[in-house]
Amino acid sequence: MESVLVSACLRGVPCRFDGRGRASAEMVAALGGRAPVPFCPEVAAGLPTPRRPAEIVGGDGHDVLDGRARVVDDTGHDVTDAFVDGARRALEAARGAGCTEALLMARSPSCGRGTVYDGTFAGELREGDGVTAALLERHGITVRPTTGD
Repeated sequence: MESVLVSACLRGVPCRFDGRGRASAEMVAALGGRAPVPFCPEVAAGLPTPRRPAEIVGGDGHDVLDGRARVVDDTGHDVTDAFVDGARRALEAARGAGCTEALLMARSPSCGRGTVYDGTFAGELREGDGVTAALLERHGITVRPTTGD
């Protein structure tokens, strides 16, 4: 059976920054009978749950991977290394399970695809990808943003 990497929070796992999960009927429908491989890059990198909200400052996930942007929490603490480490662990998990697609949490600084928060912590969005989404895409894994219901 084909496997799909899925943001663990979308499977209801309480791993989001706010300590909650966001079980998603949209994600279940998108699975189409394929086996989910739940994964949270931030938890895999050792960040606690709950944790301070974080956003990408100075670009998007591609810029973070290229060293041109940083991920910081709302107190100004730099968590870039953890986000990059989590992205690498997600890529390893996807490859290990044979995933060619990922259904990831929309707007997240890790998992967002196409749109992420703009780094001001004002709830504003900008075009771009999260760190994990960017790394997966760079390695040929199709990323589809999914929201929690």
